[in-house]
Amino acid sequence: MNTHLKNIVGAAGVIVILAVSYAAISYVNTYSKSIEPSSFRSFSVQGEGKVVAIPDVARFTLSVITQGGTDIATLQAQNTTKVNSAIEFIKSKGVEAKDIKTEHFGLNPRYQTYSCPRQFVASSEVKPCPPPDVVGYTVEQVVSVKVRDFAKIGEVLSGVIGRGANSVSQLSFTIDDETTLENEARAKAIAQAKEKAEAVARAGGFKLGHILSIQEGGGFPVYRAFEAKGGGFGGDALSVPAPAIEPGSQEVVVTVSINYEIR
Repeated sequence: MNTHLKNIVGAAGVIVILAVSYAAISYVNTYSKSIEPSSFRSFSVQGEGKVVAIPDVARFTLSVITQGGTDIATLQAQNTTKVNSAIEFIKSKGVEAKDIKTEHFGLNPRYQTYSCPRQFVASSEVKPCPPPDVVGYTVEQVVSVKVRDFAKIGEVLSGVIGRGANSVSQLSFTIDDETTLENEARAKAIAQAKEKAEAVARAGGFKLGHILSIQEGGGFPVYRAFEAKGGGFGGDALSVPAPAIEPGSQEVVVTVSINYEIR
């Protein structure tokens, strides 16, 4: 075989090898795409886990409001005295300083406005209205409190009203450490979903594959609310009987949706 023919055969061989390699690579790419998760046959099941627990923390807010004239320093001193009295009483019932927090402090002016009917002095002239005057101020402080001894809740609520608080509101019961209960409810939800998936697989005559995705929802319910008012701006003059407060129980609910591969 002469040299020219050998060169032609060699070039043809190289072309064949390249073509086979390209075909092999194309096949591998096509096959890998065919087994991507997006092409899996799958189905979803839902599970729900519930845990009933007794609340261990009561939360409420108290407001102390003082209205008066234009002497701001005197108003602030009066309001602060009532707030401090309420806080000292709360601490005397075993509530720690870390569980008492000022949520809001406000100082707002009160105005005297005047009626001003338009009186025409001349056809093109209108008598100007006098501007409103500041006749006093209102001082308000809002404090949130956590009570961990439920036997003292009623006494604390009535006691702060008797010591200057104008209102007590937003009473709610909760669980201080929610993580443990949520984990327990989540485990129950996943176990229920898995049991459903296995039942579906048996009925459908197929096997469960890998879990493709898990979505979670759920949380704590809305808490009951209690409100007590001290009556106008004279809450410090009242003697309020202690109300009976029952925290009840709460249900921690977690839901999951699990997507399984069908094999």
